[in-house]
Amino acid sequence: MNAAESSALVVFSGGQDSTTCLAWALSRYERVGTIGFSYGQRHAVEMDCREPIRQALASLSPLWASRLGPDRVIPLDVLGEVSVSALTADLPVASSRADGLPATFVPGRNLVFLTFAAIVAFQRGLKRVVTGVCETDFSGYPDCRDDTIKALQTALNLGMSARLVLETPLMWIDKAETWALAETLGGDALVELIVQETHTCYNGDRGIRHDWGFGCGECDACRLRSAGWQRYTQVRS
Repeated sequence: MNAAESSALVVFSGGQDSTTCLAWALSRYERVGTIGFSYGQRHAVEMDCREPIRQALASLSPLWASRLGPDRVIPLDVLGEVSVSALTADLPVASSRADGLPATFVPGRNLVFLTFAAIVAFQRGLKRVVTGVCETDFSGYPDCRDDTIKALQTALNLGMSARLVLETPLMWIDKAETWALAETLGGDALVELIVQETHTCYNGDRGIRHDWGFGCGECDACRLRSAGWQRYTQVRS
C-alpha cells in the first residue's frame, strides 16, 4: 500500500466505539486524522474527552504517536435545530418516537457527519473515512446500517469524482467483541483508557464510575456498553 493509500480520517466523538476505531486505524495506516462534530448534543461532555483521548492514545505507542495527525471539529448546531431528538432537546431519552425509532435518533446525523468527513478527507488527500457505526449491537438507528453506508459511499464518490472508502470496522461485531478488539489492538492499557476516559452516556453523566466507565447506567448507550462489558469480562475470566 502506497503512502497516499495508507491514510484515513476517523469520525471521532470521544466515545468507546470511535476510540476503538481510532486505535484500529492507527494500527493500519501511516497517516490518520480525526474529525468531530458539535451539533448541540445533550452529552456535549464527549467533546471535552476527545483531545485527552487522542493524547493518551499517542502515549500508548510511538508508532501511533507518529501516525496521529490533526484534529478538526466542525460546528453543526443547525442539525440540532432542525431535528426533534432526545439528543438535541430536553426530551426523555428512554422513550420512542411515533414511528418506532428511538427518541435519541437524530434524523440524518450519520449521513451529514460522513458527508462532511468525506469532504475533509477529499481535500486532505486521505483515502479512507472510518466510522464506528454498527448493525449488530445498536440502538435501532437506520443510518448505522451497512446498506446505508454502502449507498452513501457510492453517492459521495459519484458526487466528488473520488475513490473514497467508508470503513466500518465494528459493523458486524457486538459490544463485547468491541471491548475484545480494543484489547487486541492495545492490550489492557487501551481497555483501561476506554473505561476511564471515553464517554458514551446519552445523558452526559460523568459523576458515576462503573466497572465499564462513566455514565448514568440507564440510557440505551449505557446499557449496551455495560452488557458488552459483562460478556467481555466473563469470557476473559
